Amino acid sequence: MYLRHFSLRELPFSITPDPAFFYPHEGAQAALNTLLIALRSGEGFLKIVGEVGCGKTLLCRQLLSTLQDEFVTAYIPNPDMGPDDLLMALARELDIELVAPLSRHQVLSSLQEGLLRHAEAGRPVLVCIDEAQATRMATLESLRLLSNLETEKRKLLQIVLFGQPELDEILARPQIRQLLQRITFSEYLGPMAARSVPAYLQHRLATAALDELTDVKLFDAAAARALSRYSGGVPRLVNVLAHKSLMLVYGENGRRVKVRHVRMAAADTPGVQMQPSWWQRLRAGWARQDAGKALARDTSRDTAWQDTQPLHDFEVRQPEGRL
Repeated sequence: MYLRHFSLRELPFSITPDPAFFYPHEGAQAALNTLLIALRSGEGFLKIVGEVGCGKTLLCRQLLSTLQDEFVTAYIPNPDMGPDDLLMALARELDIELVAPLSRHQVLSSLQEGLLRHAEAGRPVLVCIDEAQATRMATLESLRLLSNLETEKRKLLQIVLFGQPELDEILARPQIRQLLQRITFSEYLGPMAARSVPAYLQHRLATAALDELTDVKLFDAAAARALSRYSGGVPRLVNVLAHKSLMLVYGENGRRVKVRHVRMAAADTPGVQMQPSWWQRLRAGWARQDAGKALARDTSRDTAWQDTQPLHDFEVRQPEGRL
């Protein structure tokens, strides 16, 4: 594609969540810091909530990558399963051998024995559950019961839930209020600030660069601002628009992404709201001001006309029921 044209080793704006491309913008770094501090302090239940495309899975994988030498880790990417299936998935992720017959009691006993072995060896166990808003109520209750496993000093299992805002609505239900009370730290992961987008673009281009001679300033300032505006700072949309913009520049045998490339990419991308330019917004503001002034003039004229009319021109009505 355009890799050789721009001296790139790999695609810089793939939407696959690769920790090598993790960019610590304000929200992502704050969430990661909270998780690291809380987990290293032994907290049992944590939660990260974020909108679609804001980088929850990438944050999760960055967390696992950061802690891989300190924790025994398990990653559940799709928790839409029953309680028994979740227990078995955890056992597989933690390399805990299960012996038939696989009753719930047997699986729980095997899990507890495996977690105790890790605790005795000084290895804390971390479970990250992605797309947690898809977790069934019975499975959430099973997670709460798992979090009860502990020694005199610390939890045997630490759990982080990553989910969309619907997760908060689920956790607010009275049936699982005990689970909500156990979540000690929570962070919200939102879109990037507009000022972070240019540095984000350069970071991903530098990560994908073939060598130190690769030009990582492929987006001019105006194009970066336009990309921020069309994407709303949502990292996934930033990646999609940036990738399409590079394809357009490559098709023209160019070297710089301009505003027109970003605008064309946005027009071709579902979910992107085509926003007016600053000049169009300014003209719309003027039009609203003119309409307001015209309405004020008309109201003032009508009031002045009424004030000049004699009283007998107006009908005087008596209230109903009175003579």
